Amino acid sequence: MKKIVVAIGGNALNKPGEKPTAEVMKTNLYGTVKHLADLIENGFDLVITHGNGPQVGNLLVQQEIAKDTLPPFPIDVNDAMTQGSIGYLITQTLSNELKRRGLSIPVSCVLTQVVVDRNDPGFENPTKPVGPFYDEQTAKTLQKSKSWIMKEDAGRGWRRVVPSPKPLNIVEIESIKTLLEADNVLVAAGGGGIPVVIDDTGELRGVEAVIDKDRASSLLARLIGADIFVILTAVDYAYLNFGKKDQKALKNLKIDEAKRLMEEGQFAKGSMYPKIEAAVDFVEKTGHQAIITSLEGVKKAIEEEFGTRIIL
Repeated sequence: MKKIVVAIGGNALNKPGEKPTAEVMKTNLYGTVKHLADLIENGFDLVITHGNGPQVGNLLVQQEIAKDTLPPFPIDVNDAMTQGSIGYLITQTLSNELKRRGLSIPVSCVLTQVVVDRNDPGFENPTKPVGPFYDEQTAKTLQKSKSWIMKEDAGRGWRRVVPSPKPLNIVEIESIKTLLEADNVLVAAGGGGIPVVIDDTGELRGVEAVIDKDRASSLLARLIGADIFVILTAVDYAYLNFGKKDQKALKNLKIDEAKRLMEEGQFAKGSMYPKIEAAVDFVEKTGHQAIITSLEGVKKAIEEEFGTRIIL
């Protein structure tokens, strides 16, 4: 069977304007897992990854408020907490959907550590948005009062940003491969994984960062030998001149053209850029195809009728 890695976007958990509660996330996942179950019924060996930017950011806000009562956890521990909680919600809702379809397939969540370079320049230049959106005035107040680094996020408002080093390896990759060979559906590398470095003694140590989930998903797809890498987002296609009157859907996008468009600034840094970057990296290093599309369009996209397909 073909292996497929599907990276689900934040809209699969929390839509804009919704309260970030467990109940809301679970309700949204009921719709999400129907599309994922379709892929399993169509014979794919499925690995699911997911983002955690809003969720880990909300945890950081909660802990900031309660810091005089309970000491805040470091970001890597918060990454682990959100990886576990979101993984739990995905595995439960997907397992229930498969049972409703009469399918007895185990769904497992692997708590995933991702190795980064401790000298990665991302530690000196935080770029990864986390937490809620703020207006500009509120963002500047938070930046001054809490020493947070705040940046405007793709025209959607201002958010806190934290370091986002590039993923280099996955600690649990052999366990992930073994579970796949045993016909498990997997949730792995959630939220980009828990960032760890290898210290001078050769041991693992967590670091304060949030890895981009599309980069981590691309790495995971390469390491397991995926045939297809799919990045789900809020739109059906990647576009030229997105949001303008002359916007144009990109359907078959060769990697050389994708690189040129990235250099020209066609894709917003906080939204589509990392998706194109991750897709190009996967295709360039494997020769296999990557697809960027919406959750609702994923089945049609796999059948080569929909979405943006990145090819050699």
